[in-house]
Amino acid sequence: MPEQQIFKRFPSNTSDSLSAITAEMYHEQQDSWHALRNGVKALSDVRVRTIDCGEYSVRVQFNPKRIASSGANVDADSIQARRCFLCRENLPKEQQGVLYRDTFLVLCNPMPIFPQHFTISHVHHIPQSIEGFIPSFLELAKDFSNSHTIFYNGPRCGASAPDHMHFQASPQNAIPVEHDVLDHKRRIFRKKLNKTDLLLIERYGREVLVLEGNSMSDVENGFDRLINGMKIVMQSGNEPMMNILCSFRDGMWRVMFFPRAKHRPSVYFKEGNEKIMISPAAVDIGGLIVTPMEKDFAASDALLVKEIFSEVTVSRSITEQICDNA
Repeated sequence: MPEQQIFKRFPSNTSDSLSAITAEMYHEQQDSWHALRNGVKALSDVRVRTIDCGEYSVRVQFNPKRIASSGANVDADSIQARRCFLCRENLPKEQQGVLYRDTFLVLCNPMPIFPQHFTISHVHHIPQSIEGFIPSFLELAKDFSNSHTIFYNGPRCGASAPDHMHFQASPQNAIPVEHDVLDHKRRIFRKKLNKTDLLLIERYGREVLVLEGNSMSDVENGFDRLINGMKIVMQSGNEPMMNILCSFRDGMWRVMFFPRAKHRPSVYFKEGNEKIMISPAAVDIGGLIVTPMEKDFAASDALLVKEIFSEVTVSRSITEQICDNA
């Protein structure tokens, strides 16, 4: 990899944390890379409002810069026809990244949803699939524990680059589900997976399975068992449709799984003013719904949110079966 693309390496020969190194890069890249500077500046014009859905609430964000992601064509022909924007040879010449454990490149996202929004792309062009990278996912959460949560969008569940393996990082607690899952009135202990707790979340409008544990090997084992359970129940030979968030706080990993039934809701494919450009990925399913169109921001209400969540996620009976088979 050309040295000019590498801002710093992690681990490094200093005691600097990954959070500190990426924060430094985020500020320096704004000075040297106009696309990031403009993207960060645009965050000051983003509008957010809360929608009360009865038993839960969500936030809706009007963010015009995100239209490239929400409207991305991710069919095989479109992917084949474009250059991969995560391959290091196609990165803008001004863009640098933190080389993470010689395997991933932590990059500033020039179309951010929140400040210090990072994309974490594999150094090689390989398909989006978490199954070979569960240890990396858990390590990233631990190495970013001072500042960020790591999230993953499956190749058929919101990843705008399904042909290139990547994660993303959001500032901790920027996505509502991170604190919603701590509500003891919602938490249902389901079973032990070795020494890892598997829980369900009640009255939330969409199904969430939560793994909690303080041993990386135990959490990895529980992760594998949960994915295998999804494959059995969802009758998927490939990676099951899902979005995943992972945090590491106070010595414990917390992994939040959203099993998915489909990628985009039917309103996404309507014509004219009836079309609602909401393409749910981990951030949206987690309770921060991003709308690049102002009319959709204004039109979003509790009924629409409930319909979208119900359409793109699975039922409680499915998650119960997943737990039984994990």
